[in-house]
Amino acid sequence: MRIEHVNKVRPFTGSLTPQLNPALRPVSGCVSLWGKRGPYKANIDALGGAGSGQEKMAVGTMAASGRPFTVNETHGILLRPEHRIIAASDRLGWKSLYASMQREAPYGAAYAGVPDHLIILHLDGPVTVSRVLGKSWASRVIPPGGLFMLPGGIDFGVRLGGDLSTLHLYVRQAIVEEVAADLSCSDTGAIALVPRLGARDPLIERIAQEVRDALNNPDPSAPIYIDYLSRAVAARLVRAHSTRSAPQSEAQAGTLTRIQLDRAIDYMEENLDKSLALFDVAHAVGLSATHFARRFKRSTGSAPHQYLMRCRVERARRLLAETDNAIAQVALACGFAHQEHLTRVFRRLSGETPARFRRSARA
Repeated sequence: MRIEHVNKVRPFTGSLTPQLNPALRPVSGCVSLWGKRGPYKANIDALGGAGSGQEKMAVGTMAASGRPFTVNETHGILLRPEHRIIAASDRLGWKSLYASMQREAPYGAAYAGVPDHLIILHLDGPVTVSRVLGKSWASRVIPPGGLFMLPGGIDFGVRLGGDLSTLHLYVRQAIVEEVAADLSCSDTGAIALVPRLGARDPLIERIAQEVRDALNNPDPSAPIYIDYLSRAVAARLVRAHSTRSAPQSEAQAGTLTRIQLDRAIDYMEENLDKSLALFDVAHAVGLSATHFARRFKRSTGSAPHQYLMRCRVERARRLLAETDNAIAQVALACGFAHQEHLTRVFRRLSGETPARFRRSARA
């Protein structure tokens, strides 16, 4: 089961005066894969971070896919002095994809568009991320495993609310075009990638982790493998994160709207360490508990308490694998009553105990 997270968008009330280049007029935040490209400009003032103020950064792009992909072709986020780069692919000879792993410090800035497509995987968190696209503003508390996706060719503003470990992937526009054509899309010219803020996509997450492994363990054969992975990411973007597959924004009869579902999931993820009642989540969405429970199940295939337990177990898995906290501490941090409660639910959903999972994750 995969739940499609959708951006919460409301009008942006800060100083924002876009001047669109006629060569590039995205529709509803989407960017056509085959349209003539050119940046569109915006004066975004509301995202200025401490120290840097209202900053507009742009790095020159070199779109030739036959040369190694370097940081000079990215938006410039990775060049910020407060970020600590842990590993990057600049010297690895990768041509179809650029990757960088880092520890990011809080900041706020606006960036000019680049031709290629950005995917940011959150390696820890949760952390609040705000984003401006054109005249729209969105903000989400993004948990570990959440994704920030930005199609190429558009300006944007971003504000990071806390320290965060991330993996940045840039996929060549030429690769996405090639893969879309190979998928035999009936009207490739009409396909556009869709921005995402806090979406979860287990397949992209697994591919990104493979890229991270290649960053940490350079191998002479890695460029070939990276070419394969870049095409796998591109295929997933076209299939699941483009107008080819984007669901309609209106809710089907008896289901939650996309905004309501987004709010409900946000509320659960922000309060995983607390004792949550159905009424609390329903109130955050603006529905009665009865209507919310019925519509949530029709929208996701799971009852709210079942989804909440899966979220808690997923957070427990991450804490067990990435921290040395005692299992009892992990249980409380994930909203379980005690260690035995975590063990019982973890075994039921994962098929093993927390202790055994931790040993295998660190083997």
